[in-house]
Amino acid sequence: MKRIDLVKKLLPGFIPLFVFIAADEIWGTKIGLIVALAVGLAELIYTYLKEKRFDKFILLDTALLLSLGGVSLLLHNEIFFKIKPAVIEGIMCVILAVSAFTRVDIVGGMSQRYMKGIEMNDTVQQKFKQTLKVMFWIFTVHTLLVLYSAFYMSKEAWAFISGGLFYILFGVYFVYEFLMQKRKAKKQGVIQHEDEEWLPIVDEQGRITGKALRSVCHSGKKLLHPVVHLHVMNHRKHLFLQKRPDTKIIQPGKWDTAVGGHIAFGEDVKTALQREAYEEIGLQNFSARPIGTYLFESEVERELVYSFITHDYKSINLHSDEVQEGRFWTRKQIENNLGKGIFTPNFELEYKKQLKEKLFDALK
Repeated sequence: MKRIDLVKKLLPGFIPLFVFIAADEIWGTKIGLIVALAVGLAELIYTYLKEKRFDKFILLDTALLLSLGGVSLLLHNEIFFKIKPAVIEGIMCVILAVSAFTRVDIVGGMSQRYMKGIEMNDTVQQKFKQTLKVMFWIFTVHTLLVLYSAFYMSKEAWAFISGGLFYILFGVYFVYEFLMQKRKAKKQGVIQHEDEEWLPIVDEQGRITGKALRSVCHSGKKLLHPVVHLHVMNHRKHLFLQKRPDTKIIQPGKWDTAVGGHIAFGEDVKTALQREAYEEIGLQNFSARPIGTYLFESEVERELVYSFITHDYKSINLHSDEVQEGRFWTRKQIENNLGKGIFTPNFELEYKKQLKEKLFDALK
């Protein structure tokens, strides 16, 4: 839950007070109370029609405004009215103190009721508690300032402290929180980049010309980077294919080459092939022979593909979440499903460029 959410729920309750302050300056106390009452009732009706509930905080604020304002008019002493914001905030201070410094989370319970569907884990609850502590001190300082201005300062100063200063204090807090969250997000982005894989950038002959982050290579900039593909064939000349998980962003749920992966920066082709084969299909201790290279380009990337084939298939073990399913396909099954959206475009291109001619046709 964001720290701003709670304040957004509470600020509407103070609107009748701010309306009164403005109306009182123009038309006097009596008219100001009437206008404030009308605004409070309008807020209650709007909230009920929109959310099917009566906002108790708006109701409390309006009731206190009228009661203390009425006492002030009857006794001809505006001090009763001027301390009204401090009374309301004093109640809020007690609620915030109990919620922030004890195990009785009154505010959390209210928030769960008003913001249904929001779940708070331990980390979020801890941050929520920290926010309540900050709000407690803001409310406490503002309450003391309102009391001081009510007794020792002019009506204009009291009006500013009771109204505008309240928003200024929270505005400063919001700006501080925004800047801190932005700084934290930037820091997390740097850490993410530090953990992200670096890929070599190559020319069409495979010569390394630089390096870039994996996300940059997949960003549509078409930086040519090398990958390895391994085709696995059994003794019956059936080809093993893997099915990409439905959660994949690129080509989800489609059948693809048995093994395919990037060559990391500083890694040679052979090492990358052995690593990717184990990571994707659990294949170990296999021998493979190259069947060629080719360029593949999609909407998001451009690859230099090093293709290999192996007949060592008995140690296949699908142990990774990267592969949803795997099985052997006959040549007829493959060719009957080409162009039907069953296979990835990369596999279909590779089949037509290399496999059909160099494997199946050569085996006739």
